[in-house]
Amino acid sequence: MRAADRIRQQVVPSSDERTQPEPAMPLPNRVRPDGSLARDPARGLLFGNRGGRFHDPRTQAMPIRSHATRQWICCVLSFKGRRRQVWGKGYTELFFCDEVTALAAGHRPCMECRRADALGYREALVRGLGLTSVPLFPEIDRILDGERRIGRTKRKYQFQADGLPDGTMIEAGAGEWLALRGEAALLWSPNGYIERRRRAPGTVLVLTPPATIAALANGYRPFWHGSATPFS
Repeated sequence: MRAADRIRQQVVPSSDERTQPEPAMPLPNRVRPDGSLARDPARGLLFGNRGGRFHDPRTQAMPIRSHATRQWICCVLSFKGRRRQVWGKGYTELFFCDEVTALAAGHRPCMECRRADALGYREALVRGLGLTSVPLFPEIDRILDGERRIGRTKRKYQFQADGLPDGTMIEAGAGEWLALRGEAALLWSPNGYIERRRRAPGTVLVLTPPATIAALANGYRPFWHGSATPFS
């Protein structure tokens, strides 16, 4: 079963939903493709964390830090009936439009709630990087940590567009990001993809970490927001 099919079975909210309703004012926990966090009412199809808590549970304020550890994961919304208070005393919950967004920001599939996807991601990454042994997930986290940021700044890469796999996210301008899918480049928004553009050739500025690009190019298929389908 592909990642999209597994997630589609689990993202519908229920009475046992993993995360509970938030205050009327959205928290700054919506992850954009460049890894930055924003306030937006769009919930998204996945949630995750960055290795622990980096918000203040009393004030629900966000400090300067953008992560707790280098274990950045993306998860299904519902898992084993667990219930959480968003931005309570546990880890800092973050939400993603879809997995393409999460991967661009530097996250990977969670080994607990998305075990099959996490193993599939690792297998594709091993093939793509030509590794002779299978790394543990902390080692993959170390690789991704070095590729997704320089200090507090998002790391970006220049690639030829023609060689990039589906699911790669590129920057089209200030605050404007495009997800590559077939011959199209889909304009991202917090609620999904809103415009189809032609996938232009030439050099592009890429947000997705190179290790994840290698995984995408070698068989890993991320979960797309449903809005991407009509544009394909």
